[in-house]
Amino acid sequence: MSDATATDTGLVLAADGTPLKKKLAQALFVSRLRAFGLVLPLLAFIFAFFMIPVVVLMYQGIHNDRFASIMVRTTPLLAEWDAKSEPGEEFYAALVADLVQGSATDRPRPTQVAGRVNREQSGATSMFKKLLRVIRKLKVEYEGKEEKLSTLFRRLAADDIPMEARLAPAAALGDLVAATHGPFKEMVLKSSKKWADVKYWRAMKVSSRSFTPSFVAKSLDLVYTADGEFVMAEKKRRIHLKLFARTMEISLSVTIFCLILGYPIAFLLSTLPLRTSNLLLILVLLPFWTSILVRTTAWIAILQSQGALNDLFVFFGVTADEARFQMIYNKMGTLIAMTHILLPFMILPLYSVMKTIPPSYVRAAKSLGATNWTAFWRVYFPQTIPGIGAGAILVFIIAIGYYITPALVGGQDGVMISNIIDDHMRKSLNYSLAAALGLVLLVVVLFLFWLYDRFVGIDNMKMG
Repeated sequence: MSDATATDTGLVLAADGTPLKKKLAQALFVSRLRAFGLVLPLLAFIFAFFMIPVVVLMYQGIHNDRFASIMVRTTPLLAEWDAKSEPGEEFYAALVADLVQGSATDRPRPTQVAGRVNREQSGATSMFKKLLRVIRKLKVEYEGKEEKLSTLFRRLAADDIPMEARLAPAAALGDLVAATHGPFKEMVLKSSKKWADVKYWRAMKVSSRSFTPSFVAKSLDLVYTADGEFVMAEKKRRIHLKLFARTMEISLSVTIFCLILGYPIAFLLSTLPLRTSNLLLILVLLPFWTSILVRTTAWIAILQSQGALNDLFVFFGVTADEARFQMIYNKMGTLIAMTHILLPFMILPLYSVMKTIPPSYVRAAKSLGATNWTAFWRVYFPQTIPGIGAGAILVFIIAIGYYITPALVGGQDGVMISNIIDDHMRKSLNYSLAAALGLVLLVVVLFLFWLYDRFVGIDNMKMG
């Protein structure tokens, strides 16, 4: 009956009567499910240890709630403030109350607030410290006993009270101080006259916004004002755009140098007998077995004024002994060392593509009257473009985020944006600005990648 139905309807059935098309779809689904199960651990690893950390770091570039989470009374007032008029008594009272509450912790949080505001307006840290010294001398009555705030905070900490339980009386103390002491404006201005300057309150208003473009603006040499506008930073503070431009310049130069040096090597490897090419390929791969730090340090010994390369120049009369070339701690040193380190990443994609090009194509072109140059340029070179694209993208992406080599041999002229990001992460501890710089760099790289796909095509890129 099923065979007759299949014949009448034009359907091809399997042995169990299921349409063959449906049976094939089920088999393909099971096959794909099995393949997905095999790569699932890798996807989970990449998502957990790569994607999530990157997203969390990038998120810090636009989100910083350090001020808003500590200055809970001051933040709403700053949100409604017009950023022009002089703050009133209630602003100063809220400021003191928040500092009282924040000072009751093991690691006083007002210092974190001061650091956050100081990133918007220099000089804020000293103002907060002076004000905190005044506040800790205030006396309050707590549990039937009058004592200084500094003494009370030490007692709360010494009693080994959990942080969550300690913050509750601290908040009550803040309200108590705001209700029983004053006038606060006079007291705050007595600690530092700078509190009368509106620019510091504007910096606090910018700092009070949890979601803020302030750090992204700084990474582009702009200043985000309390009015919500972007203005160009002072000339002496415009460093990031220059570093981005230098990073692009060095990365592009290294990519070009690697292509110029790597193309002939890859061509030679692809035309030599297999045994010889494998031996030379080992020499190409040999740098991978040596630490980047060791290779970079070796270049310091080679390129310095009294190094091996300058000794050879003096020996062959290229330069005088008293006029040796300065090839280290500048951009030249960075270009030489990075080109040497990244050269294998250009050779391998080129070699893998060139190895698949039949030599008969070039011989056929020559037999038809083409010169060596015409046969190479019109026949051979176009077939190597996928390898060039793969190698160029690989080298450029690695070079744009390079850190160790510019840090060791770059000096002031060879510093790249990655070194500034590391400096903010390890020294200045400005994680938000470091994340914003990384975010801008990521956007730039994605834009360049889009341009490459738009004009060249990712489908034309081959890794061999």
